[in-house]
Amino acid sequence: MVAAIDLNRLQAHVAIAVAETKRSGQLTLLGRSEARIPASPAEARLETFPNPAPRRNYWIHFETDDFTSVCPVTGQPDFARIDIDYVPDLLCVESKSLKFYLASYRNERAFNEAVTNRVLDDFVKACAPREAIVTAQFSARGGIALTVRAEYPDKHKLAREL
Repeated sequence: MVAAIDLNRLQAHVAIAVAETKRSGQLTLLGRSEARIPASPAEARLETFPNPAPRRNYWIHFETDDFTSVCPVTGQPDFARIDIDYVPDLLCVESKSLKFYLASYRNERAFNEAVTNRVLDDFVKACAPREAIVTAQFSARGGIALTVRAEYPDKHKLAREL
């Protein structure tokens, strides 16, 4: 026989855990429906939490088809699928903060290559992963689709330095 779950007790434990995490300043978006999308990537904050398995190398994969930025020349929207794959070290990125961060590009005027590299730079700055790859597949404009892939650490740069 399966024991009955006391939902009130479970909700109380979850509420305490969330409150403790918020008090520690780690996660400010999770569990808050009133949170607003930042006006720009400069205002956005990628939030992190401790890696539950820091001794193990494992990959985390994020993907979204809802990415939009703006062409700096034409002012037309650029739509993309963004994939982020990374091996965390001590910190993992919280997915709601990543969603808000990526959404903050909706009015950002930048070339696709610059956007992809900035996403990688901000991601690395936030969580200092062992490895990270950002792949941005931009929808076709003028009949040509564009995919940009940025990696950390830069293996080509490391090879040149050897």
